[in-house]
Amino acid sequence: MIDRYSRKELKDIWDEKNKYSLWLKIELAAAEAMEKLKIIPRGVTKKIKAKAKVDVKRIQNIEKNVKHDVIAFLTSISEKAGKDTRYLHKGMTSSDVLDTCYNLQLKQSGEILIKNLNTLISSLKKQSLKHKYTLCIGRSHGIHAEPITFGLKLLTFYKEFQRNKRRLEDSIKEISTCAISGAVGTFANVDPRIEAYVAKKLKLKPEPISTQIIPRDRHAQYFSTLGIIASSIERLATEIRHLQRTEVHEVEEFFGTKQKGSSAMPHKKNPILTENLTGLSRLIRSNVIPALENIVLWHERDISHSAVERNIGPDTTIALDFALVRLNDVIKNLNIFPKKMLANLNITKGLFFSQRVLLELTNEGFTREQAYSLVQKNAMRSWKNNGSFFHSIANDKKIKQKITVNKLKKLFNFDYHTKKINIIFNRCLK
Repeated sequence: MIDRYSRKELKDIWDEKNKYSLWLKIELAAAEAMEKLKIIPRGVTKKIKAKAKVDVKRIQNIEKNVKHDVIAFLTSISEKAGKDTRYLHKGMTSSDVLDTCYNLQLKQSGEILIKNLNTLISSLKKQSLKHKYTLCIGRSHGIHAEPITFGLKLLTFYKEFQRNKRRLEDSIKEISTCAISGAVGTFANVDPRIEAYVAKKLKLKPEPISTQIIPRDRHAQYFSTLGIIASSIERLATEIRHLQRTEVHEVEEFFGTKQKGSSAMPHKKNPILTENLTGLSRLIRSNVIPALENIVLWHERDISHSAVERNIGPDTTIALDFALVRLNDVIKNLNIFPKKMLANLNITKGLFFSQRVLLELTNEGFTREQAYSLVQKNAMRSWKNNGSFFHSIANDKKIKQKITVNKLKKLFNFDYHTKKINIIFNRCLK
């Protein structure tokens, strides 16, 4: 991922220096276990640890010749730590190191993403409570439907991101496994107790059964979850973008005092942050398919997944980290315009009370078909003439026979649409 969309905390996890440091940590943990099991001499691990140093450039230079990253790493360590390094990697295969490290990096990344989700969830909760009774129009198919509140609109996202958090927590548990099982996963040359020791030391779980690699369905679940979170980000970003349109202007991204909106048009305030989030979300989701395809490998292993994971691991987690932090800033600093919401609510001059009138007419003895036809006729007339829906209904002879004007006035009441809001909030916030 390019620096423009990278935060240091996540970027550092995928840095080459950190990767090789984790490899060394895994190798040393395995060596410690071997010492305890009297497979290698006591004190070896301590000696290696004291001398071993990760030299990224040296590892890369060696790899140019040997064409094997783990061998290059072990060679580099042996140059620093001497003959004792012959005990490193005993009975292990490269994937034992690579897969355990990869899962560690995904786990570390996921834990930061959880923190980001917690912050966003908190901001959504705060804003939803603040605007619990801020009236706005609900839209279906982009068309005015019935009144809701802006707090209720935000509450749907609050619950969605809570679900996303649970999904990610489950995916982190799924990915937090360790394999130290040898060439084809049989433990022929390495004691299973070594795997158990390494797993405990790294706060992972032993992989119950591996081949030469950890099964990739675990990774597919992880990246699929990131894709779902990205879609939730885009759904919220798209909502804000629509509401910021000039004709709507119910909300607006924060705009700095020195910020510029357009190189040509000084008047503009563009929703660039949420547009950017839309783009990043598409990028993140695009990495889900390769993760799913990585499940299918030849026999006990091939390396068709390797190049994919070297890219989607850092790129997807770094992009999502950036997106979640940016989205939280948008929500926390969102400009919200209740007066404009109310003005937009009244554009249709009461048309959204059509269902209320429909239901009342059925209560008064009309069939649903009769009531629907009457209400729709008056609604279309009101829409066509840009007139008051109440006035049209109140002057309809058939309707007047069943519903008095005073009763009609009581039907045209915003409180009717908000009377259950508190129930919904209590249900979501308990």
